[in-house]
Amino acid sequence: MLEHLETELKLRGFSDRTVKAYMIHNAKFLEFSKKELQSISEDDIKRYLGYLISDKKASPRTVALVKAALRFNYDEVMKRGIVTIKTPKISQHLPTVLSKSEVKSLINAAKAAKSKLMIMCLYSSGLRISECIKLRLGDLELDERIGWVRGGKGNKDRLIILSESLVKAVREYIGRENAVSYLFTNRKGSPLSARNVQKIVERAARKAGIAKKVSPHTLRHSFATHLLESGTDIRKIQELLGHSNLQTTQIYTKVSTEELKKVKSPLDSLSL
Repeated sequence: MLEHLETELKLRGFSDRTVKAYMIHNAKFLEFSKKELQSISEDDIKRYLGYLISDKKASPRTVALVKAALRFNYDEVMKRGIVTIKTPKISQHLPTVLSKSEVKSLINAAKAAKSKLMIMCLYSSGLRISECIKLRLGDLELDERIGWVRGGKGNKDRLIILSESLVKAVREYIGRENAVSYLFTNRKGSPLSARNVQKIVERAARKAGIAKKVSPHTLRHSFATHLLESGTDIRKIQELLGHSNLQTTQIYTKVSTEELKKVKSPLDSLSL
């Protein structure tokens, strides 16, 4: 069953990360149920999800992922229609966003040329960490100040924008590093790991004295929020971020504070 599931996931273009997660959660469910595949029922699904919620204290996000994995297998692939239980809603937390001055401090705190360029790239183009580490020189059209994400989330290609300062920094870096393929590589010429990038950003945030919890994705959130605050149409931001659903992009309308800052508190109208 698991081999068949893996084949279906790959045929439908799911990412390696999703394939791995769905395989693991389906295997754990079968181990829990101790039943033959064809005898799995809706009650077995309910018992397992209930066990995750009450016994394992799994978060709503984890439960939602497990439910999606089981639904794909039993409802999409096997056409059983048995994953119908409602699960707790995922809490909607607003993303952390840096101010423009904090982004500048973060960039300046990164002393190594590669680290500085990486932070600039994440913020300039709103890249996901997985997209940043896979970025190749051939994906960048420096004269046009654009680039391309190849095989991004959902295995989609999309256009990204490059700032003038980033283009200048890339040209200087290429001349110094003699980069040929991937823009960011380790000493062996292989792409950096996601953890490497996380450490670079976290280290720069500490040096910059930024109290907020900063990750590579924080720069993506900041990119989108700052574009929105500068008057960029939200549908253009959606395209630049590679969101398939506009609702996902609209979270940044709740994060943006520029308009709210213009509202005067009624306390200021009192003569104290």
